[in-house]
Amino acid sequence: MKRGEIWIANLNPPRGREVGKIRPVLIVQADELTAADTPLVIVLPLTTQVYPRFKLWRVSIPARDRLKQDCQVIVDQPRALDRARFGDGPLTALTSEEMETVERSLRVALGMF
Repeated sequence: MKRGEIWIANLNPPRGREVGKIRPVLIVQADELTAADTPLVIVLPLTTQVYPRFKLWRVSIPARDRLKQDCQVIVDQPRALDRARFGDGPLTALTSEEMETVERSLRVALGMF
């Protein structure tokens, strides 16, 4: 499991308007933290519901490798997941340009721009 990879994770049960279901997630946690065997991994969920009006906060990722549908990274809903919630992966990995866009969008969502 490495930063920039997309894995399947179980986000159930959601609360309120949180994203739920079993779905792809993008690993955004630093590789050093993951290698230290921390019990949680910081991720951003993906959705196949692509909304162009959210392009400032959501990054589009085209289908490729084992990611079967075009998706958007839901940058405005970061989560820390227990390692037991992860299933299959990696489905694919983001390019350095895509990760830069995710990082920029995450900074905007967190007010760190």
